[in-house]
Amino acid sequence: MLVNNTWNGPFKLTSGGFRSCILGPQFPVGVVRSTINTLDLSNTGIHDSIPVEFWTATRHARALDLSGNQIVGRLPANFRFGGLEPVMLDISSNQLVGPIPELSKNLIYLDLSRNNLSGSLPSNIGAPKLEILVLFKNSFSGTIPCSMFELRHLWFLDISENLLNGSFLNCPRVPKTSSITVLNLNSNNLSRGFPSSFQMCKGLQFLDIANNKFSGSLPTWIESKLPYLQFLRLRSNMFSGRIPVELTMLKHLQYLDIASNNLSGNIPPSLGNLFGMVQTPNQQDLLFYTLHAGLSAIDKYSYAYNDSLSVVTKGQQLEFTTGIAYMVNMDFSCNSLTGEIPHEIGMLIALKSLNLSWNDLSSTIPLAIGELRAVESLDLSHNELSGEIPTSLAGLTSLAHLNLSYNNLTGTIPSGNQLQALDDQASIYIGNPGLCGPLVSRSCSGMEITQWIPEDQHEGMSDALSLYLGICTGFVAGLWIIFCGFLFKRN
Repeated sequence: MLVNNTWNGPFKLTSGGFRSCILGPQFPVGVVRSTINTLDLSNTGIHDSIPVEFWTATRHARALDLSGNQIVGRLPANFRFGGLEPVMLDISSNQLVGPIPELSKNLIYLDLSRNNLSGSLPSNIGAPKLEILVLFKNSFSGTIPCSMFELRHLWFLDISENLLNGSFLNCPRVPKTSSITVLNLNSNNLSRGFPSSFQMCKGLQFLDIANNKFSGSLPTWIESKLPYLQFLRLRSNMFSGRIPVELTMLKHLQYLDIASNNLSGNIPPSLGNLFGMVQTPNQQDLLFYTLHAGLSAIDKYSYAYNDSLSVVTKGQQLEFTTGIAYMVNMDFSCNSLTGEIPHEIGMLIALKSLNLSWNDLSSTIPLAIGELRAVESLDLSHNELSGEIPTSLAGLTSLAHLNLSYNNLTGTIPSGNQLQALDDQASIYIGNPGLCGPLVSRSCSGMEITQWIPEDQHEGMSDALSLYLGICTGFVAGLWIIFCGFLFKRN
């Protein structure tokens, strides 16, 4: 819909919803009235700075959405909204520059993500009622101030993909009942050990500190201090030492990614305690929440965390949005783990993606891995695994990606409907000189290629075989009696 940017709306406009209407490129000051309560100007083609008159006219507004434009310039020296109602402000996906000013005291939701904002994060953020703060994909630098974690009502904080650096501060004034539930610090330059301040965030359910420079061992207090974790992403850091048993005691955990670190030792056999990977998550258990407040023409704006997240699965890096809530994932790849794959891994029947590649795992592939009926991606490549490939892999009917390459596997390559349907089958088994069969162009010396047969068909086949053997035995016995009788008669 095309709307003239000089259009003057009704004198007492209280709610305006112009989402995806073409109002730009100039800022449409004509739609702004001092009586405005909620205003949605998202994706309206504005390529202009925000005039001072706009902030004056909207000082009593309750919700403003200016996202998805090309708004330039700086934010005002302070956000002052004179009303007593909670305020929501979304100016994400624009071209704003400069630092974050002091915020309004009644601000509860602020999204400034996907801009060109820079400077340090404010030590005094000035918004004690803030519940959601979204600042990802900017150029903020320096350390993370303790004030971020001292906000008693803040439950959602995303400051990922910035230039934040240094060690994570030890914040003594963080309230013992911190409300933080979702915390994303991904893709910064944060360093030193696993932050001890997280112990105060007992309600934490989503934690992403991937792609930083954290080091040291993983904490043994994680199970007692963060018991409600559902999503834990630690990949691409410098963590070392063993995987603590306590990590496998997180009963709600459904997504665990500790890939690309320096972890060593065995995989704990207590994996079966990860009950979040035993049952498929449903909508009531999602780790993404919805906040309702006044915004848009119908005075109802629902916010949910739906920014895309990169997940390494099916041999490639894929982008997921809200679908990540249904992803049950375990990624231990690119470490120095040794020993065998524990058979308890077969208990995690809700797993959709399992990646143990690029380690030093040995022994055989456990038969129990055939119990992972929901798995879509299975990567055990680049290890020291030996023995035969379990024929039960052919029963994984959801399997879309399999990689067993560069191990010491031997014997015939099993066949079955699902295995035959996989793409680029030869690459699945490359680097295993002991394997034989058509897929690797290596003869099995007259041995038949093993074909997987479902368990429920084994009994029927056994009964039929017994019947055939009985008939044949009876027939041979009958012939022998006739022959002996004939011979006796001749004599």
